[in-house]
Amino acid sequence: MTKFEGFPSGGRVQYTAVPNAFFSGLLPQITDVTELKTILYIMASLYVKKGSPRFIAFSELLENPALMQGIDNSEEKLRGALKLAVDHGALVSVTTEGGGNQQDIYFLNDEQNRHVVEKIKSGELKMAGIKAAKAIPVTAEPLPDIFTLYEQNIGMLTPMISEELRDAESRYPAGWIHDAIKEAVLHNKRSIRYITKILENWSVEGRSDGTYQRDTKETGPQKYFKGKYGHAVRH
Repeated sequence: MTKFEGFPSGGRVQYTAVPNAFFSGLLPQITDVTELKTILYIMASLYVKKGSPRFIAFSELLENPALMQGIDNSEEKLRGALKLAVDHGALVSVTTEGGGNQQDIYFLNDEQNRHVVEKIKSGELKMAGIKAAKAIPVTAEPLPDIFTLYEQNIGMLTPMISEELRDAESRYPAGWIHDAIKEAVLHNKRSIRYITKILENWSVEGRSDGTYQRDTKETGPQKYFKGKYGHAVRH
């Protein structure tokens, strides 16, 4: 790489404005050199752009040789740097559609640009060639049934255990049974008796964010050893 020859002097010098908050609030958070290079390049590019709102597209960054040479011409590094910059609050972004393609566009993170991004996402703000991409819905994977969950985490199903699980299924919410099996695994008490005792306690004492309304200071498996059937889960 050719050594930098120094800054020009006199009337030929051009400057880019950098907010003081960059040095006091943002710079202390940045430890990645690629992120720093990318943010500074975007600031310089947006400073000379005309019109409003001012933003830069991912494709523009990819096509800039000075930036890309400084990050080993790595698209992966660029994406990582941009994610860090958004996470640190230097930039705000929106995924857009245009010409059948999707790409991210980036704005400096200030109050005005945050409003712009929200308006683009909602469709309130229309800009030529830019349309916010529709969010892809995330479908939650269905939970395994209680019989599969028991076999995967506790042990082999027998006709008697299957009958007890069916009885529990008729008495308690499915989420309770899933959580009770997890509790049994957590405390290494892998038995249908222990799971049933947990469910009985929850039905009597209630649940609040996974805790118990009574005896909340009791922790670990001992909290299930109380009551009429406490002796059954000790074995």
